[in-house]
Amino acid sequence: MSEPKAPIPAPGDTYKGWLFKWTNYIKGYQRRWFVLSNGLLSYYRTQAEMGHTCRGTINLATANIAVEDSCNFVISNGGTQTYHLKASSEVERQRWITALELAKAKAFRMQAESDDSGDESSPPAAGQGGGSRNSEVQSTLRTLGSKVEDLSTCNDLIAKHGSALQRSLSELEGVRLEGQTSEKIRQVTERATLFRITSNAMINACRDFLSLAQAHSKRWQKALQAEREQRVRLEETLEQLAKQHNHLERAFRGATVLPPSQSNPAIDNKGSAPVKGDASDEDDENEFFDACEDVQEFITVPADPKYHRRSGSNVSGISSEMGMDDGTASLDEQSVASNPESPQSQEVVPMRKRRTRIPDKPNYSLNLWSIMKNCIGKELSKIPMPVNFNEPLSMLQRLSEDLEYYELLDRAAKCHNSLEQMCYVAAFTVSSYSTTVHRTGKPFNPLLGETFELDRAQESGYRSLCEQVSHHPPAAAHHAISERGWTLRQEIALASKFRGKYLSIMPLGSIHCIFEKSNNHYSWKKVTTTVHNIIVGKLWIDQSGEIDIVNHRTGDRCHLKFAPYSYFSRDVARKVTGVVTDKEGKAHYVLSGTWDEKMEYSRVMQSSRGGENGAEGRQKTVYQTLKAKELWKKTPLPDGAENMYYFSTLALTLNEPEEGVAPTDSRRRPDQRLMEQGRWEEANAEKQRLEEKQRTVRREREREANRSASPSEEGKEPADGAEEVEIASEPSETNYKTETLHGSHPPAYSMEGPYGAPVKSGHQDNYKAMWFERRVDPATGEPTHIYTGGYWEAKEQGNWDSCPDIF
Repeated sequence: MSEPKAPIPAPGDTYKGWLFKWTNYIKGYQRRWFVLSNGLLSYYRTQAEMGHTCRGTINLATANIAVEDSCNFVISNGGTQTYHLKASSEVERQRWITALELAKAKAFRMQAESDDSGDESSPPAAGQGGGSRNSEVQSTLRTLGSKVEDLSTCNDLIAKHGSALQRSLSELEGVRLEGQTSEKIRQVTERATLFRITSNAMINACRDFLSLAQAHSKRWQKALQAEREQRVRLEETLEQLAKQHNHLERAFRGATVLPPSQSNPAIDNKGSAPVKGDASDEDDENEFFDACEDVQEFITVPADPKYHRRSGSNVSGISSEMGMDDGTASLDEQSVASNPESPQSQEVVPMRKRRTRIPDKPNYSLNLWSIMKNCIGKELSKIPMPVNFNEPLSMLQRLSEDLEYYELLDRAAKCHNSLEQMCYVAAFTVSSYSTTVHRTGKPFNPLLGETFELDRAQESGYRSLCEQVSHHPPAAAHHAISERGWTLRQEIALASKFRGKYLSIMPLGSIHCIFEKSNNHYSWKKVTTTVHNIIVGKLWIDQSGEIDIVNHRTGDRCHLKFAPYSYFSRDVARKVTGVVTDKEGKAHYVLSGTWDEKMEYSRVMQSSRGGENGAEGRQKTVYQTLKAKELWKKTPLPDGAENMYYFSTLALTLNEPEEGVAPTDSRRRPDQRLMEQGRWEEANAEKQRLEEKQRTVRREREREANRSASPSEEGKEPADGAEEVEIASEPSETNYKTETLHGSHPPAYSMEGPYGAPVKSGHQDNYKAMWFERRVDPATGEPTHIYTGGYWEAKEQGNWDSCPDIF
């Protein structure tokens, strides 16, 4: 016996039932409880979850419904939400399709009406809306009129045939028949007359209705227009009140209030300025996350409407919500951009024009497998590589590329709230990886004592200096200071292994950022970089792992998670999620985005334990958040970047020749310059000369160190070819794609160094860095190289006598 067919719900009714939803390639289809109501399709694991935990919701107004086969269908909103569903039977699937189509039609109609009624444009536009509604009413009246005409025609036919019937019956009455037959005919005549009377009454009622509708239509149109104009006036009044409230807040904080025309300056070309939203932004729907497919350890859901109403007056978008007013943000953006109209910037020194192109990369072929096949399992510092795999930048220059989005630190320096400042620091941390997504070329490994200065004090307000401070293990120190109140310093070295199919790079060392005004000291470490398809296929890069950013003064923390790429995952690639918490562990902001494109933040209004179990059976935390706002966005690459090693605008300028730099600066490195000019054979020969010169200097330095340590053994050579082994492991230019592929990191190594990397014994090196000194960091307790000063003073005097001759 077939299952009885359930009635199809009207568009506004609720429709519920079980469906099978595709989750992933491991679990396949899972049974879920779906609820269709008010144009929204939501689902739960069980019916009992309906009261507290919604697993996902999709708005049917913008959704596309497609049927795949007898039982399967797909619902997608054209973005990140796609539901692959399966019904238990074809009949059940058809019921759902019909219900969904009806709900979609009504939701679309309601959305269109809402857009019309919420139109805040000029009066002619409002008049157009009134005219549209008037046309709809007139169309309805014309339809009713045509129906009445049809009924009138039917009435005429009934009257005509009724009269003919009565005449025929009257004739029959004149004929002599049995009494019973005459009685039957009389009854038929009466019924025909009653039918005619009834039809006339029906038509008269329809005419009355039409007359009434025509009489009241003008009154309805006037009332509707009056209501629309009243709503527009109220919304304009509300907007004015919101602006006045915002101006009062700025005045209270003592900030300079800009004119309305400048209150929302254009976003600078870095794209990292927060997006300003209007008062209605807070009422928009937040994105729903599918907890079943989420790789993060928490779930975000829209906050209660009361929080939206509370923050509805914050028309300044992200800045006002985080505690920074529009005036401050606008001043910040203007100062960061170094407004060329400023009299000071025009009178002191004219702005230098930087280059925007370099010679295109030559198309030279080289068989990587012929080099790599005998190197599997070895340390990368033992693998010699030609310049064919390089890019015309050194590792010190790649390290300086961390400052690509320095504006984030400029904005962080202006923050009065440490949690807000943490959001900008986290965005800066993620932004340093955005330049690595296409950069599969290996940077030149710096020679010992090599330096690189990045003087952008005139354009951007900061100066940066890098130096190769260690040879075994290779390590680079970096120090940048800005006149806008922040200092960035780091010492980075790498541990790496070549696994045949992929390359794993583990950065060692910490990055520190100190803000002068608040004295907040932040520190964090880098994540692991993996380079895939080393031997066969197209090279591609992935970042994975976790970063903990710590504010050592306040105890605030930000935990960032870089999700590794997975073929079976339905999540967005290169995803980054994070939570900003105070020293008590209370969450204040949720960060989300991708490390190659943008980062957004959402303010947490409430959090609770619940939802789907996370790793090791722990429950995920559910955060109720406001609508996400943009925190940082990647700047597009310049035109033709695919022919220029995928360099960013900043990277194109790093190797541009400059006068007055130190003789050890990477710009003066001859093999790197030859490669940039496309003369690769000469670059390879020059590279071998520099490496041999470095080995010679190193051997002499080790002999001096050994003589100082053991005078009795002076003149003795290392036994058993130890010196030859050390020379073979020279790291000057041997580790393929190790440092580059990570972005701002120095070369790989295989010895015991400052961060516990394995190191060979048997040689002593008394080398001391020129501009950095090795100390113990007071915040982390790690030994690190810290800038001691003197470089910029030497540059001003033009005195480089103390610099070694390394080129």
